[in-house]
Amino acid sequence: MNILEKEQVYAAVKTNPVYVRETTLPVRFAPGDSVRAKNIHPIGHTRLPRYVRGRSGTIVQYHGSFVFPDTYAHGKGEKPQHLYSVRFEAEELWGDAATEGSAVYLDLWDDYIEPVA
Repeated sequence: MNILEKEQVYAAVKTNPVYVRETTLPVRFAPGDSVRAKNIHPIGHTRLPRYVRGRSGTIVQYHGSFVFPDTYAHGKGEKPQHLYSVRFEAEELWGDAATEGSAVYLDLWDDYIEPVA
């Protein structure tokens, strides 16, 4: 088993042919775009944390398209989707209890986010 150093992780994940998939879906967001995590409650596996549902954030980076784990985990196909890094300000998530200037970064798929009007 190969052990990756911290600096090698992003390149390994981005180019890992096991999960990278092409998709004909257009890239919907770019760095700087405001998005909101959908307030959804799917049955079974999801990688959308409850604490960000319904909260607004900012696209920081586009990662490419990959197998969508929610459908793949349930045997419903790969459903390739675009993956984005989204920054959520701590105040948006926890209000006055948040440490000022703190943020949470999450990698979220297309099905998890929508544009903020």
